[in-house]
Amino acid sequence: MVDDCSTDGTRQILEKMQARQAQGAAAVEAQDGREAIPLPDLRFFFQEKNQGKGAALRRGFAEARGEIVLVQDADLEYDPRDYPKLLEPLLDGRADVVYGSRFLGGPQRVHYFWHYVANKALTLLSDMLTNLKLTDMETCYKVFRREVLAGIRLRSNRFGFEPEITAKIAKGNWRVYEVPITYAGRTYEEGKKITWRDGVQALWFIFRYRMFD
Repeated sequence: MVDDCSTDGTRQILEKMQARQAQGAAAVEAQDGREAIPLPDLRFFFQEKNQGKGAALRRGFAEARGEIVLVQDADLEYDPRDYPKLLEPLLDGRADVVYGSRFLGGPQRVHYFWHYVANKALTLLSDMLTNLKLTDMETCYKVFRREVLAGIRLRSNRFGFEPEITAKIAKGNWRVYEVPITYAGRTYEEGKKITWRDGVQALWFIFRYRMFD
């Protein structure tokens, strides 16, 4: 768990979880007939200042110990019940990288038409420059074999991570799969943070990381 110096109460929740872990307790106590969630393998990392999604992911990648690394945002717009679908191409040896696509037929909450248009335009431009045939370059759900990340130097601090990692995966000729996923996007009132400025920056990053880096 990487907290990017959040100010919405997440940091305090994680600090309480970390304290419970130190006492040998579960993260969440049993209630409503459900089992308690154990903590022994969960580790917590707190950024000293807010730097953005890309910076938080670099920290997480550096600290991760597993052979497969899966990105999960804490807001649960993306559903962890999709993990089996995401992991299958990696576990059976077909893929080195898996993208979970919101546009391959999985159920999703409906809103923000212009976000959809911007996403499709950015994905199309990225595909043109990388020669990959993705439907959702901007997806959060990206899964990697460890050796893929070990061979990539990442720079972006914010949402430029998505076009950057895609361009560098393409340059590495890694085997990429897409699978359909569920998506329950938030509204801005519910805490969504990406804006049109991030879309403009993504245009620059698509060209930069394909042409110059």
